[in-house]
Amino acid sequence: MKAVVLGAAGGIGQPLSLLLKSNPLVTELGLYDIVNAPGVAVDLSHIATPAKVEGYLPPDDGLKKALTGANIIVIPAGIPRKPGINAGIVRDLAVGIATHAPKAFVLVISNPVNSTVPIVAEVFKKKGVFDPKRIFGVTTLDVVRASTFVSEIIGDRSLSTSVTVPVVGGHSGVTIVPLLSQSSHPIPSSVASSDIDALINRIQFGGDEVVKAKDGAGSATLSMAFAGAEFAGKVIRALNGEKGIVAPSYVNLAADKTGGEALKKEIGKDLEYFSAPVELGTEGVVKIRSLGKITEAEQVLVKAAVPDLVSNIDKGVSFVEAAKL
Repeated sequence: MKAVVLGAAGGIGQPLSLLLKSNPLVTELGLYDIVNAPGVAVDLSHIATPAKVEGYLPPDDGLKKALTGANIIVIPAGIPRKPGINAGIVRDLAVGIATHAPKAFVLVISNPVNSTVPIVAEVFKKKGVFDPKRIFGVTTLDVVRASTFVSEIIGDRSLSTSVTVPVVGGHSGVTIVPLLSQSSHPIPSSVASSDIDALINRIQFGGDEVVKAKDGAGSATLSMAFAGAEFAGKVIRALNGEKGIVAPSYVNLAADKTGGEALKKEIGKDLEYFSAPVELGTEGVVKIRSLGKITEAEQVLVKAAVPDLVSNIDKGVSFVEAAKL
C-alpha cells in the first residue's frame, strides 16, 4: 500500500505524513514538496513502523518518482487562504498524477476544495483518465469539528470520539451543512435555538476561529492533518477490501449515477459536485447516499449552500478550460 503526500513539508503535510507513517496498513510512503521533503522523509524513517519512506524534490523527475506505484495520493499542497495560487498548484500536480498514477485514489485537501476537486477532475478529463469514483474532496474536518462541538454543547467532551454528525454540501462557509438532526447523540431540547444557530455557525466558520487564534499567522493545520489521515485511513481500509465504510466526501455525483441523480432531486439543483455520505470500496465510490430525513431548517441551509457551490464549481472548471495543458 503506497501512500503519497504532495506538499509533505508544509504545515498540514508534515503532521499528515507522520500520521500516515503511523498507519500499519501503509507499507510505502512517498513525500513530495518543492523544499525539505527528503529531510522530512529521513526524520519519519526513524519511526518504528512498517512503511518505507522516501522524499522527493522537483529536480530529477522527483514528482514522477514519488507518484510511481501510488495507491492513494493526498494533496495538502498550497498556501493557506490563497485560492488563486492554490488553483495553479493543484492543476500542475493533477497533470503529474494523470501522467504517472492515473489509477490512484486522489484525496484533495488544498483549499478551496469546492473548486480544486473540479480542477483535478477537469485535468483528468483533458488527459483522458477521468474516473469520478477515484477523486475525493476531504471534508472530514467539518465532521471532526461537528463531533467535537456537539460533545461540548452536550457537556461531555469524552463523547467526542463517539459522536457522529453527518456534514454535507461543500467545504467552505455556508456550503458546510451540518445535519444536527441526524447526530448520533441528540442535542438536549433544553439547548436554546440561539445556541444551536451559534453551533452551526461555528462548524461552518471554524477555520476562521483558528486563524484568529493564531493572530493571522497560520490556519488549521494540525486538525486538518488529523482529519485528512482519518479519511485516508478509511479509503485505505476500503482498498484492502473492508466492506461497509461510509464517510462524507465532496465528490463528482457521476461516481454513482443512481445515487447522484437522487441526491440532485433532494437538493433541487443539477449540481456536478456535492459532499454527501459516500460508501467506499475497492474501486472508490460504491454508493452516494441520500441526505435522509432532514428538518425544514436544514433544508434552508442546503438551499443557501447551492449558489456558492455553483460559483465555486464553475470557477474550477473555467480555470482548467483556460489552461494549456
